[in-house]
Amino acid sequence: MSRLEDHCWSCSCSPKAETKHSPSGATWLASKADEMMSIITSVLSNAYGSLHDVRTANLIRRGLVLFTVGVFLALVLNLLQIQRHVTLFPEEVMTTLFSSAWWIPPCCGTGAAVVGLLYPCLDSHLGEPHKFKREWASVMRCIAVFVGINHASVKLDFDNNVQLSLTLAALSLGLWWTFDRSRSGFGLGITTAFLATVFTQLLVYNGVYQYTSPDFLYVRSWLPCIFFSGGVTVGNIGRQLAMVKSKPHLILSVK
Repeated sequence: MSRLEDHCWSCSCSPKAETKHSPSGATWLASKADEMMSIITSVLSNAYGSLHDVRTANLIRRGLVLFTVGVFLALVLNLLQIQRHVTLFPEEVMTTLFSSAWWIPPCCGTGAAVVGLLYPCLDSHLGEPHKFKREWASVMRCIAVFVGINHASVKLDFDNNVQLSLTLAALSLGLWWTFDRSRSGFGLGITTAFLATVFTQLLVYNGVYQYTSPDFLYVRSWLPCIFFSGGVTVGNIGRQLAMVKSKPHLILSVK
């Protein structure tokens, strides 16, 4: 009989004991969950910050490379046009490097950086990654063809500028078809040619410099072809640079 009473007494007391200890267990679990969430939040925050810093540094490096390429091409190609008397500058601005106006290299470098960075961004936005001839050898050949088109614009002799313009237009489209073949590349090339031509028209209109024998308002009719092929060339350089990504080194500290 005493055993039965002890059994009943223990059964009646066990729920109270569980009830007594359950709040402390729930509090412990809640504190551990909060601690784990704070650790996860700290880790993700550090990882995102490190990845953002790497992307920013990579973007700056690509922009500097594109700016340098644009400056170099501007100096060389503008010198070629000046020597062939295609463009004429006032005497007071012809005392700087490579007999060029001081503002031409930085303007062309800035334009090259903007266009070169826009190409991979537009590819990513459209969801159409460009994979056609993505190697540095192809990029170097594209640069060589672009320089050749510029050389042809001042060396070839035609009866009129219209024939030269049609020839350079065919060469520029051939450059795009050979090294690009993307809708985004063609669209940005046309946009670059239009905006650069309008900007050049404004400069010539305001007397900054002038073209000999203009036949397209104040400039030569083949100038948009040069800008189009230049946009495609710089875009290819920008795409290739975008493929060289720095590996992020994440230093995660958990306190």
